[in-house]
Amino acid sequence: MLNDQTNFSEPAQFDAIWQETLAQQFGQPSDKQTGSLLRTLVSTKPGGLFLELGTGTGMSACWMLAGMDTGARLITVDNDEKPLSVARTYLGNDPRLTIHLDQGENIINQLAPASVDLIFADSWPGKYHHLAETLALLKPGGIYLIDDMLPQPNWPEGHSNKADRLIETLDADETLSLTKLNWSTGIIIAVKK
Repeated sequence: MLNDQTNFSEPAQFDAIWQETLAQQFGQPSDKQTGSLLRTLVSTKPGGLFLELGTGTGMSACWMLAGMDTGARLITVDNDEKPLSVARTYLGNDPRLTIHLDQGENIINQLAPASVDLIFADSWPGKYHHLAETLALLKPGGIYLIDDMLPQPNWPEGHSNKADRLIETLDADETLSLTKLNWSTGIIIAVKK
């Protein structure tokens, strides 16, 4: 049903990753709506190069891999080995995936400008800092997606001001075509003109 926002066909590894996510009490996994949207968006870029900043336990990566063709590649990075170990266990054998234990800004700085087809920025690097460098990685027509733009229970004090400033910065960027969705946890999709 169209109005049932919880009815998504999950990727094969979803349940196992979700159980591990719960066991670790990892409090920041992306939801099914964001995952489903990512799966759809990566499928529009056959053979694409995708970047995920903030792997966590691999919840979003499993959705992205489910939408990718055999020629596409996904680079994902997180600075915490504990949740990252779940992604390595359930997704690490996929040859289209490269998992980095590193700071997101290091991976951002290693990639060539205008080389990435879609960026899912789900961590501070690429979202609240290193934004200009991250957006410079997008090819023309490349997609930049962020979630958690509606107030979240786990936001620290003062975070809403950071989110507001980020939205203002993206709104003012004339190189982007922007859509803000009051859906899921609050999605912003920007496309490089």
